[in-house]
Amino acid sequence: MTVRSRPAETAGGPRIAERGRTRTWIRRGAVTAVLVLFAVELVVGWPSLASAMSQLRAPHPGWLVAAVAAEMIAMGSYARMQQFLLLSAGLRVPIRRNVALAYAAHSINETLPGGPAFSTKFNYQQLRRFGATPAVASWCIALSGILSTTALAVVTAAGALAADGTPQWYSLAGLVAVIALIVVGIRQVTRRPGLAKPPARAVLARVNRLRRRPSDDGLDRVRIFIGQLGSARLTAGRGVAAAIFAVLNWGLDAVCLWMCLRAISDDPINGTQVLLAFCAGMAAGTVTIIPGGLGIIDSALILGLVTGGVDTSTAIAAVVLYRIISFGFIIGAGWITWFVMRRRAGV
Repeated sequence: MTVRSRPAETAGGPRIAERGRTRTWIRRGAVTAVLVLFAVELVVGWPSLASAMSQLRAPHPGWLVAAVAAEMIAMGSYARMQQFLLLSAGLRVPIRRNVALAYAAHSINETLPGGPAFSTKFNYQQLRRFGATPAVASWCIALSGILSTTALAVVTAAGALAADGTPQWYSLAGLVAVIALIVVGIRQVTRRPGLAKPPARAVLARVNRLRRRPSDDGLDRVRIFIGQLGSARLTAGRGVAAAIFAVLNWGLDAVCLWMCLRAISDDPINGTQVLLAFCAGMAAGTVTIIPGGLGIIDSALILGLVTGGVDTSTAIAAVVLYRIISFGFIIGAGWITWFVMRRRAGV
């Protein structure tokens, strides 16, 4: 009788299985933590939310649908901006994947404590899955942030001009000049990566001195990173297109707020004052560590609208409706997208 021997188990089999179980528990823990965080935020913010909701009257259906559409197109504009940046690096990523990334990353950024850090990491991971090299992924994320910041400054200046005001030209000119220098520097490095090697070597030597390591430790990785930047060539046409979509992202967000006012009230509304209130609210949201700027952005928006001549109850109701769309609906869709993306990626 022939005895068939069993295939021997590899030495790493049990260890791999143990790692798989550990990752499963980590994933479940992460999902549970997110759900618990949402529950805590809801409990903490419920009194303010309930008080604000009492001011919300039945909105006009047509304007409500238009407001939702404006916010969705605004998110799509951000995705288009990032798509043009990826095209500059030779990556043709379908718009649906860029839109999904925009929704998911936005939700992480707005709802988690320390959201920008988690959002940046998530963005980086997804861009790497799109096929971007580490350097191109970092370049795309940095340039997206620069364009978005500049676009908000442009929208704010436009609002001040439309209101016959005088924007802070020195601050705006300084911001534009700094950003222009950064963009030009990035373009030069991508065209001639060798320019970045001497300063990178000098910085690395100082860092290694503090770490008490050889001056050239990690130099090969830095050279590879800089070399990868050569594949990113931001042409003038794609750069302008990306900038236009960055402005549309903020502009359509402001249009959503204006449409929320129209959905609540039939009184004539000054669009310029709505734009100024919107810019004030977004500016206030950049200096808070509270997830989503809850309470901070809302108060700034209401104050700005009331200052612009909107009745207090109308302003509160419009802001509540706007936040339901921009925070509730968009953030909810973003987290659903995040779960779908994780499931499809098998992580």
